[in-house]
Amino acid sequence: MNNQTSSLEFSHFPVMLNEVLKISSPHTREKFIDCTFGGGGYSKAILKFSKTNVLAIDRDKEVLSEVKKIKKKYPKRFQFHQLKFSQLETISIDNVDVVIFDLGLSSIQLDDFNRGFSFKSNKKLNMTMGLNEISALDAINNLSETDLKLVIKILGDEKEGSKIAKNIVNYRNTQKIKNTNELVKIIEESKKRNYLKKINPCTKTFQALRIFVNKELSELIKGIINATKKLKPGGKLIIISFHSIEDRIVKYFFSNFSKNKSRPSRYLPESKTIENALFEPYKNKILRPSNKEINQNNRSRSAKLRFAIRSKNNFEYPFDFIKKFKNYLDLESINV
Repeated sequence: MNNQTSSLEFSHFPVMLNEVLKISSPHTREKFIDCTFGGGGYSKAILKFSKTNVLAIDRDKEVLSEVKKIKKKYPKRFQFHQLKFSQLETISIDNVDVVIFDLGLSSIQLDDFNRGFSFKSNKKLNMTMGLNEISALDAINNLSETDLKLVIKILGDEKEGSKIAKNIVNYRNTQKIKNTNELVKIIEESKKRNYLKKINPCTKTFQALRIFVNKELSELIKGIINATKKLKPGGKLIIISFHSIEDRIVKYFFSNFSKNKSRPSRYLPESKTIENALFEPYKNKILRPSNKEINQNNRSRSAKLRFAIRSKNNFEYPFDFIKKFKNYLDLESINV
């Protein structure tokens, strides 16, 4: 790891920590799951309350040094598993008070140029968060032009997706794309007309590739279903998202499977829907970071926090949720 990320603790800022602590009430609750351990910011803050127990997961092996420090300090109250969101169901834990997801790319990952997340580096294309089947290098050199176009357009919301995909294929017909700098040049050449815009021309394509390589939307969908199943009645599911697709998924899940939604399925009578609602009435309220936090940590500026409270109803698998976002699940399942 390079010098920029030699210390997890130095580079890690848990986003909206004060808001998370206020909602989760660790002074009155005991059992927590931190689904995005990262630098351990949420876990450490929660463990300061003497009655709390935290089970943390993260797919990234680079967090293990920080895990050891916390485990040493709280040997009886802290557990860690290197897992993806979709694997949460494999852990034997239930009746959980609070589950927390921070979906953003951590500073630990972004600042380590060797991992190829940043378009500011000239390193090997990688973008893997851990426990991956493919890398960005595999995707960019092996996806068909049609599939590349879909990935860039849909997952990156990139209007120039067709042109970028075509130019990527043209380039790799002469030589393999190996590093971030080569990809940056292809994207910049494809978007010459848009240089005056505030957003870097590479941002959306890099986002799309990262999401695809890590199957981030599939993991989110499966993860929040698994988390809901782990919650006890009255337990809270707290999710911090950073881009519009993530927030759309979270909003739909909370809104359509709560008691104040008329019907998640048109085939169910309203009384049946309320009986099966996974959450108490959802207020559809978004919390955002304070100006003070944004000034201290500029990467928090796009964060949106939503939370919902688990109902007393038995858990019933939300098949309508899967159907609603099947296009993302199918897209991330394309073979490379």
